[in-house]
Amino acid sequence: MNKSELIETFAVQRDISHKRAEDIVNMIFNSMSEAMIDGERIEIRGLGSFMVKEYGAYTGRNPKTGDPIAVKPKKLPFFKVGKELKERILDGE
Repeated sequence: MNKSELIETFAVQRDISHKRAEDIVNMIFNSMSEAMIDGERIEIRGLGSFMVKEYGAYTGRNPKTGDPIAVKPKKLPFFKVGKELKERILDGE
């Protein structure tokens, strides 16, 4: 499911306009993004948690030439699946 399918499903299930559903979904996603930018962890019971992991600088290698390359420190979003969702998927529900 992609974002537009999520919006459409939400609009149909809640019997609201497509525009209103899109505004709500965008508000949720923007709030989540802002929270992670601020270094906050997001936990949604039954689904999982979103957080930002920080990675330090290291020396990597160019796969073509083998030359060393300095890789800068970075922050990346990370999702950890929750126990309930993991069990539902394993059980095929």
